[in-house]
Amino acid sequence: MKRLWSWAAIIAGSLYFLLPLIGTVEFSLRMRRGEYSLDAYRSVLADPNFRDTFGYSIVMALLTIVLGVLIVVPTAYWVRLRLPRLRPVIEFITLLPLVIPAIVVVFGYIRLYNTSSVLPLTGTAGGTNLLLLCGYATLALPYMYRAVDTGLSTLDVRSLTEAAQSLGAGWVRIIGRLILPNVLGAVMSGAFLSFAIVIGEFTMAALLNRPAFGPYMQLLGANRAYEPAALAVIAFAATWGCMGLMQLISRLLGVRKTAK
Repeated sequence: MKRLWSWAAIIAGSLYFLLPLIGTVEFSLRMRRGEYSLDAYRSVLADPNFRDTFGYSIVMALLTIVLGVLIVVPTAYWVRLRLPRLRPVIEFITLLPLVIPAIVVVFGYIRLYNTSSVLPLTGTAGGTNLLLLCGYATLALPYMYRAVDTGLSTLDVRSLTEAAQSLGAGWVRIIGRLILPNVLGAVMSGAFLSFAIVIGEFTMAALLNRPAFGPYMQLLGANRAYEPAALAVIAFAATWGCMGLMQLISRLLGVRKTAK
């Protein structure tokens, strides 16, 4: 009986996720009246704004992952090694982006870094891109920190650190050559979530007026019928393809390090 309920839950969950996707795919093929066609996909792929915005968001997603790793891995490692009593405080801080809406964060950026402030980052494209990158890293912080912290919980951080220090390793080498490879799976879990968040994020990119994929999807959805469905399918496939490529690269790096 328990197995039957387990299979029923799996089937119900699968239908919950697959039926909307199947419906979206089916609708995206109905652009030509009376028959199925790929006209909507051709229209989307031929649009230069699609390539520009999707490429921009992919680059921002990768930079967000790099920034998140540079911030979170040393912080989580140091908290577990030296400041274990502060773990609840750090966890609370990392969960704040789930409570504070993105629109509040981006309006704070605009007020603090507008063209009349001491640091007018919104006055240039590069400065605005930097603000958006920081905003994306903030949104992804809860997921990246929890993933890395869970990975570190499986390690004896203190013993590994003492062994590395006895061999003459410095802090940078300990984190880069010892800690990071051992939590690479956890880092990739956080990276997948960060990537998915950045690809579809709308609020920050729209208010900072950056050519990201989220605002493009909203604009297309407001003015077209079948192309938004095709765009959703393309974005779904491309996002999972990019995450699969990241997983493949991480596995290849792991195999290479094991071989050495």
